[in-house]
Order: sequence, then C-alpha cells, then structure tokens
Amino acid sequence: MRLLLVEDDTLIAEGIVTGLKKLGYHVDHCVSQRQAESALSTDTFQLLILDLGLPDGLAIPLIAKLKSRGLPTPILVLTAWDDVEKKVAALDAGADDYVVKPFDLRELEARIRVLVRRHQGRQSDAIHWRNLTMDLASHDVRVDNDIVDLTRREWLLLKEFMLNPKRILSREHLESVLYGWEAEIESNAIEVHLHHLRKKLGRDLLRNVRGVGYILNQDYQGQQV
Repeated sequence: MRLLLVEDDTLIAEGIVTGLKKLGYHVDHCVSQRQAESALSTDTFQLLILDLGLPDGLAIPLIAKLKSRGLPTPILVLTAWDDVEKKVAALDAGADDYVVKPFDLRELEARIRVLVRRHQGRQSDAIHWRNLTMDLASHDVRVDNDIVDLTRREWLLLKEFMLNPKRILSREHLESVLYGWEAEIESNAIEVHLHHLRKKLGRDLLRNVRGVGYILNQDYQGQQV
C-alpha cells in the first residue's frame, strides 16, 4: 500500500516513514503543500497523511481544494494543535480523520487501516482469495490454516493483488507500489518478487496477461510448491 506523507519536521517524518515501512507500507515523503499537489497530480496513493502546519501555510485550504477537484484519496490529518476549531475546520474541508501530535505509531497505523478499509468498502482487516487469507492487522498470510512467511515486498505485492482481485496490474504500477520515488530499480525486480510469491503460494497464483500485466488467477487452488 502506497502512502503520501506531507510533513516538514524531519525527525517526525523519518520516524513515520521508518515505522510504517516496518509495518508493510511504502511511504513517499514531501515537505510542502506545493510538493503534495504535484505528487498527487502525477501519482496514485491509497492515503494522504497531511500535517496541517506546513512551511507554505495552513493546509486546510489545500484539503478543500483537493476535495473540490474530486480527489478520492482518504486524508488523515496530523496536527500539533489541540484546537477544536482547527480540527473541525479540517474535517469540514474534507479530511477523513485526524491525529494529534505526539502520537503512538500504533494508533496512526490503526487509523490508516480503518480509513483505507472504509474507503474500499470492507468490513474487516482480513481479505480472502479462494483458500488464501491475508490479515492486514496481524500481517498473517495463510493457505487454509497454514501460515506462509513472506518478505516485506512480497507481502506488499500480494496485498495489492488481493485488494484488486479483478484488475490487471501493470509492471509500472507494481513498481510504484514497491519502490515509489526510489531510484535504481533493477529491470527484473518485479519478476523476481513474483517468482518468489508463486514459489511460496503456488504456481497458479497469478496469470500473466502478455503485454499488459498480472492478475490473480481465477482458478487458483492454493497449493504450495
């Protein structure tokens, strides 16, 4: 799951990025409203984490502008102000939730899961494909009742497929999920990760749509190899 963090405090940003990365998220980071608008105009994110107090002004007008343009991405506001009026103004502008600094990373991650789950119309953190189950809260992946160990990037890839079970995902999309703005991506990196996923979860997990991308196989049997 790819998130965009807009936070000008370096220490806070590094803590959030590092912590969420360990929890299986990819987080791209920028420091101003201008950079955030640019990123949102060119890339797709599952959630926007937005600090209200940024170097180029209070971000409440930005929230209203993004929502007026039809941005579907949920917005989670971070604020150092324990001020009811600012919280209400942010929510009225279109923010979906807020967290007051300082906060516990576990609370932030829980709110992220709830917002994304609500946005996707799911009732639970557990998602299923045939006899494959992925729990977004515990990070367990099971075939029937057997837990399968995945690396962070394998887990991210599987989550993207299971959240989009009927969609063909292009190589470029999968690269953005795993690497975001990171440079120096090896040309066969996605294929390597997909190979390992198939090795752990079954050769029939994914179907290659030549020249387009990959999609979960409707005939998946969940057999490990």
